[in-house]
Amino acid sequence: MGASGNSSKKQRLDKVLSHIGAGSRSEIRKQAKQGLITVNGTVVKDSGIHVDPNQDVIEIGGQRFTYREHIYLMMNKPPGVLSATEDRRDRTVIDLLDQEYAHFEPFPVGRLDKDTVGLLLLTNDGKLAHELLSPRKHVPKTYEATVEGEVDAADVAAFAAGVELEDGYVTLPAQLTILSRERGSKVISQISLTITEGKFHQVKRMFQAVGKKVVFLKRVSMGGLKLDESLPQGACRELTAEELHLLDAGREG
Repeated sequence: MGASGNSSKKQRLDKVLSHIGAGSRSEIRKQAKQGLITVNGTVVKDSGIHVDPNQDVIEIGGQRFTYREHIYLMMNKPPGVLSATEDRRDRTVIDLLDQEYAHFEPFPVGRLDKDTVGLLLLTNDGKLAHELLSPRKHVPKTYEATVEGEVDAADVAAFAAGVELEDGYVTLPAQLTILSRERGSKVISQISLTITEGKFHQVKRMFQAVGKKVVFLKRVSMGGLKLDESLPQGACRELTAEELHLLDAGREG
C-alpha cells in the first residue's frame, strides 16, 4: 500500500536486502553462501553483487522480496511520547514502531508536543518532509482542542487577522471554529483551528494571547491527509496510495 522508490540505480544485493528487513548484512552473506538467494531465478552466492532492486526478482528460500526505498506511516500519537527519533529519558514515537517499519529508519515530519495527540506522519522521504515543513508552502494543519474559557466571535476575528504572541510575533491568519461550549464552574470551549505555519507551541500560545488556556490538543489533519479515527492511540499504519496522493496534493498548494 505504501509508495515504492523509483530509482533504477544498481545497488549491492546485501544493502538492498538489509534495507527491506531481510536480515543483517552478515546474515544475508551467510544465506547467500548457503545457496538460499536467487536473483531472476539464478542462485547467487556472492551477496556483494549489484542488482537493480526495482527490476530484478530477488528471492530468499523461495520468498520474494519487494524493494521499497521510502515508507510513509500515519500514527495516532498518544500523550506522553516525544515526537523525536531518540531520547535518553522519555519514550519516542520511534519506540512505538514495529520492527517491520523501524528498519526503514523513518522520522516524524514536524513535532507534536509531548502531551498533544493525533495525526503524525513518519517517513524516511526527506524531500517530502522538507516540502511539508517549508514555511513557504503554508501547508494547513487542523487541530481540535479543549480550551478553558469562553471562546467567542471576537477570538474568531482575532485569529482570522493574526494574533500577537508573547515574543512579538504576529501569526498568519488562522481559521477558528467554535464547536461547543459547556458552562460549569468553568466555561469550557471545544474548538477547531486550522493554521498554516508551525511555530513552537503555536496553538497554545495563540490562545494564551487571548487570555485562554488549551487543556487538550489533537491534530486531525495535515495538508490533505486526515487522521484515521479508527487507528488506536499509539498505533500506526502505512498510507494508502490515495492518502499519499492527498498528501502530495496538499503540499503543492
